[in-house]
Amino acid sequence: MKFVVLNTFVVAITLLCSTTLPAQNMAVINANIATMDRENPKAECLVVKNGRITAVGSKDEISKLIEADMQVLDLDGKFLMPGFIEGHGHFLMLGEMRMNLDLTKAKSWDEIVEQVRVAAATTPPGKWIIGRGWHQSKWDSAPSPNVEGYPTHEALSEASPNNPVLLTHASGHMDFANAYAMRIAQIEDDTKDPEGGTILRTEDGSATGVFRERASGLIHSARYKDEGQSKTIVSSVNYLNRAAELASEECVRKGITSFQDAGMPFAQIDYLKSVVDGRVKPRLWVMVRDSNQSLMQHLKKTRMIGYANDHLTVRAIKRAIDGALGPHGAWLLQPYDDMPLSRGLNTRSIESVEEAASLAIKHDYQFCVHAIGDRANREVLDIFERQFKANPSEKSRRWRIEHAQHLHPDDIPRFGQLGVIAAMQAVHCTSDAVFVPKRLGMRRSKEGAYVWKSLLNSGAIVTNGTDAPVEDVDPIPCFFASVTRQLKPGVTFFPEQCMSRQEGLESYTINNAKAAFEEDIKGSIEVGKLADFVVLSNDLLTCDDDEILKTKVLRTVIGGETVYEMKSE
Repeated sequence: MKFVVLNTFVVAITLLCSTTLPAQNMAVINANIATMDRENPKAECLVVKNGRITAVGSKDEISKLIEADMQVLDLDGKFLMPGFIEGHGHFLMLGEMRMNLDLTKAKSWDEIVEQVRVAAATTPPGKWIIGRGWHQSKWDSAPSPNVEGYPTHEALSEASPNNPVLLTHASGHMDFANAYAMRIAQIEDDTKDPEGGTILRTEDGSATGVFRERASGLIHSARYKDEGQSKTIVSSVNYLNRAAELASEECVRKGITSFQDAGMPFAQIDYLKSVVDGRVKPRLWVMVRDSNQSLMQHLKKTRMIGYANDHLTVRAIKRAIDGALGPHGAWLLQPYDDMPLSRGLNTRSIESVEEAASLAIKHDYQFCVHAIGDRANREVLDIFERQFKANPSEKSRRWRIEHAQHLHPDDIPRFGQLGVIAAMQAVHCTSDAVFVPKRLGMRRSKEGAYVWKSLLNSGAIVTNGTDAPVEDVDPIPCFFASVTRQLKPGVTFFPEQCMSRQEGLESYTINNAKAAFEEDIKGSIEVGKLADFVVLSNDLLTCDDDEILKTKVLRTVIGGETVYEMKSE
């Protein structure tokens, strides 16, 4: 890639990495542009002025518009597309995970215990050891002893006798605590399960250390209190600054120009207002996740669209009605195949979710509800339908079901009929496929698990993302999952539900923009839109399947500013 300064014809090879060029007037030439604009799907060149795209077209068309003081980026045929929009993730959590123990690579419970043992050797007594990313279904063997396949705390407690330990499941819907942490949380054998949660116990009634769904709050609340922190701002501003910086760096390095955050309390949104136009590079679209009482007090004054030069928008409410499939927390119509006495958990009452929906209507917010199991999805669709009938509008409110992973076939058409967006994460399919049939059986897995194509055929908008830090925020493996559903070479998970290449890119660009009422400024390379785009080493529309995962992000541009460029090898 070359910068050509036209008035002097000087060519300079740029070797930027994590550095930036200021917003500028720019022309991009000799590119292979996939615009995501169906009226004008391909182009060779574009022009940027003041952070916006002012022209898109052929070399002959654009050459007439290049001004003497413009910098010209010659891509020499490289693939350019709209910047990836992360459709459902947790921004500050993404950065925070980089600051704690990463348990995602562990192949056994013993490996996790050893990670904690090593950390405990250098951690001051009494200080919490935090980690995230373990998943019992992805270990090479079941731990011994175990309850329902989950380990008991003794080995972890022995490895860290002087520090409380809190290890969050990969799904974010379960936590593991050692004896020290349970002691701080005052967990006794007779401690009652909270509504919507379970303290997993041995046959004699002793707590194993596993806290499922809302029971996790017992340990988290104890941590907040022990560390003297607010429940909503869990750490110092310096800590949050570092988390924001790490998340920002990772996003732009992986081609993400916008990030839809799936739930922050008001206090964290207030914090973000101070950093979105400097410390944080990607544009943020944030769902509010706070109590109904707080919503009543703060929704009106918090709603904002395009704050700080389109770097922060807050116009959605987040709720969760069930848990996750991995830890048996998804709310199902019929019992789990591998846990016949359980149908999962309803983590928030229907009445509470209905009340939040009414607040969304009143204050003109989108409503976004986490629902993974088929019962949870049906209940949310019913809530949406009741609200739409009680409060008719000629315009779609674009309410969203976050995840929409496991559906009853009867409910698939309802997404298109009601105009409900299926905010999905394709990489969850290939990541979870190792245990989905165990949980649901083959029939339910085939008919309703990650049925992107069926939802698209219903007329629904299907979006894409990673739920980071549940999965790596990298869009490339997620796109690969979207179009192949490949677990490993030769093994796919019901490939009839694959998206086409075009559908896969749309789900990560223009569809995510539509799901946020932002299609007028994002999601495609069109005149008048923000100059947010990425340059990749492969053409994702045409390269071979086995080349997709080798694709590298060469450059990320936000508002005409180069915020990342891969260093030349």
